[in-house]
This record gives sequence, C-alpha cells and structure tokens, in this order.
Amino acid sequence: MIITVFGATGQVGKRIVNQALGKGYTVRAFGRNIESLIDKENRDDNLIAIKGYVFDAAEVFNAIKGSNAVISTLGGSFDGSDRTRSLGIKNIAHAMQTAGVRRIVALGGMGVLNADEKNLIIDTPDYPQMFFPVGKEHQQAYYNLEASGLDWTFVCPPDILDEDATGKYITNADYPPTPNFYKIAAGDLALFMLNEITANQFIHHRVGISKL
Repeated sequence: MIITVFGATGQVGKRIVNQALGKGYTVRAFGRNIESLIDKENRDDNLIAIKGYVFDAAEVFNAIKGSNAVISTLGGSFDGSDRTRSLGIKNIAHAMQTAGVRRIVALGGMGVLNADEKNLIIDTPDYPQMFFPVGKEHQQAYYNLEASGLDWTFVCPPDILDEDATGKYITNADYPPTPNFYKIAAGDLALFMLNEITANQFIHHRVGISKL
C-alpha cells in the first residue's frame, strides 16, 4: 500500500505517518516544512519526505501519482484568512482525478456535520462565531470533495487533543456520535483515518467522532 499524506507534520498527520509505517505502508509525506522527517526518512526506506506546496499543481500531482490512496490533514489559519483547506482539497482532488487515484480520507471540522435533516451545525444559531471563518473553510472543502466524484470520507472532529491513540472512540455517519464528549485524541483520529482508507465504511459520508 502506497499512501500520500498531506499535512504530514501536524499533530494528526505525523501520527498517521508513524502508524502507516508501522503497518508496512510506503508513505509519501508531503508538506512545506518536512525537515523534521528527514532523520526518520534515513531510518525507514518506506518513508518518502516530499517538500512541496499544496497550491502547486505539479508538485501535488507528482506526490499523488502511483499512490493507492490519499490522506489529507491540511490545516491553515484559524481566522480563515487563507484558503489552504478548501483550495488545497480542490487541488488534491483534481490531481487525484488526473492520476486515476480514487480514495481519499480528509480532515474537516465538527461544524460540517448535520444538526438535523435540514441544517449543518455551522448554520445553527448556537454555533460559536469565533469558529465561523475556519468552519466555512471546512464547509467549502467538504463541498469540493462532494463534487469531485472521488471515493471520499470527510472526518469532522471536535477539539483535538495532542495525545496518542487509546483505541477508545466512537464514530457516526454525518451526525455527531452519541455519546459525544467533544474531544478526540490526535492519535485516535489518526488511527481512524488510516483504518478507514481500507475499511471503506464511510465512503461519501462525513464522520462524527468522539473519545469514549
């Protein structure tokens, strides 16, 4: 299995890289600041650190071509002043279409989940306004995936804790899970995203997730 990981040096991305290597996968770790991965690359022939820019179509395509699947944990500014999440996903999706790679699991935010049959959480009156700019970026990333025709899964976590995997979490399609403790360990989020690449349980779904 060859996977390309975008946002590979973030708190979720770096855990995906390590967990994937533990499974024996070949990992193409893509990011602007991949220097922290270089030493690890020298110790593991299955890790290929790729310094690149997600807005560069050629770099994104070259990182994806020949992969079996893509995982995106792209971040960006909290105030929505950049479009790394939405345009990044759009560029990744286009490169995947061109390269003939269909499977992607991407990271979003809880506001993109359904509040009810008609509304997303981000569209409800109680949604915190401080999260609105980044929530709209996640929402546009979701719409870009939905329009892509790819086999996508969009994982929509609550507050992400910088903690390793426990294996104790709950998921739900399109809605927040019950119970929902509004927190998830980065390691468990990574574990779910990596496993979903092959489990294919939530193709064409958003996923709510919470620690237990």
